[in-house]
Amino acid sequence: MSIALLSIILLALLFLFLGAGLWVSFSLLGVGVAAMALLSDAPIGLVMATTIWGHSNSWALAALPLFIWMGEILFRSRLSEDMFTGLAPWVNRLPGQLLHVNVFACGIFAAVSGSSAATAATIGKLSIPELSKRGYPEKLILGTLAGSATLGLLIPPSIILIVYGVATEQSIARLFVAGVLPGVLLVSLFVGYVVIWAFVNRASLPREDMKVSFVEKLRRSRRLLPVVLLILGVIGSIYAGIASPTDAAALGVILALILSWSSGTLTRKSFVDGLMSATVTSCMIAFILAGASFLTVAMGFTGIPRILAEWIGALGLSTFTLLAALTVFFVIMGCFLDGISVVVLTASVIMPMVLQAGIDPLWFGIFLVIVVEMSQITPPVGFNLFVIQSLTGRDILTVARAALPFFFLMILALVVITLFPSIVTYLPEQM
Repeated sequence: MSIALLSIILLALLFLFLGAGLWVSFSLLGVGVAAMALLSDAPIGLVMATTIWGHSNSWALAALPLFIWMGEILFRSRLSEDMFTGLAPWVNRLPGQLLHVNVFACGIFAAVSGSSAATAATIGKLSIPELSKRGYPEKLILGTLAGSATLGLLIPPSIILIVYGVATEQSIARLFVAGVLPGVLLVSLFVGYVVIWAFVNRASLPREDMKVSFVEKLRRSRRLLPVVLLILGVIGSIYAGIASPTDAAALGVILALILSWSSGTLTRKSFVDGLMSATVTSCMIAFILAGASFLTVAMGFTGIPRILAEWIGALGLSTFTLLAALTVFFVIMGCFLDGISVVVLTASVIMPMVLQAGIDPLWFGIFLVIVVEMSQITPPVGFNLFVIQSLTGRDILTVARAALPFFFLMILALVVITLFPSIVTYLPEQM
């Protein structure tokens, strides 16, 4: 039986498992077992046990539950209310007015939550009713929220960057720093789109007559100070080399608890609810990573990734052609799976091709995360779409149409970092 036929069989088996509703982790383990049974004489049970233990017993992985817990604490605080109050006076004079609050608030919350869905839910709970009441177009409210909430995957501390770093053995600290400038690029593109739209459609926007003195702006901005200090404490400690990502995550949890306590939202119930929710999410991700680690090792035993990499190399594809093909592939995968599953499912097969093509794995990690961001606003399984649908009651296609311009802006961001890779690599090179 040829390697090509076996690859097709294994891929079909994976989609069969996933289509039958089997958990992603069990699906990965099942395909790994099938691959080793068909193409290797190695002891499956021993390899599975040692692989799962070896990949689970990782200090870098300890940052994952801590960052998730930090996000859960802040999700239950009044952070979104503070950000709206602090940002509104500053953006009111920009074309597009308070629509920019969605963009900037999502960018700020992304920098302390690491989760796209949590960002959409937290900011959306306040901004959707407030902007709707003021008469802003629903399409722009939903679009700016859906698109900007995806920043939770890119702006550090990003949960998916931790997963990618563990799965591909890349430095999580360098990945975090690499995500800063691309995150700023996306925020700039989103703001630019809102400004252009506002110039073209001035009649569709309400007239905001809120005139606030500079002193009053500074007074209201005091509510942004705690979250700014939290961001500086977490990301600044990593960039300065004072703390590892795991140490910074522990610091972030402490600062988030202090922030929640000082705002009066830290109760016994909110503490327990946040801790339990973080535990459930962390266990789910760890279980997926365990299955992915075994599948990666199993693929190594079969030799399939090496053969595929050689095949791709023999095709003589240019780097741009390969990246374009991978973009389409990942967006299609993202239509049916969440972002973390996409990363762990494909790492074992894709990375040999990427390395064969001479692509920097650090740069590719940021590229991959932006593509996964695109899939978060792509039906039928765009998680941000589901979150916003639950907040508004609108059908998922309405939300998806509103988010479509931001999908194309992310494609533009991919083109920019491909043409100017130093946007990704400059800051990590300074560490």
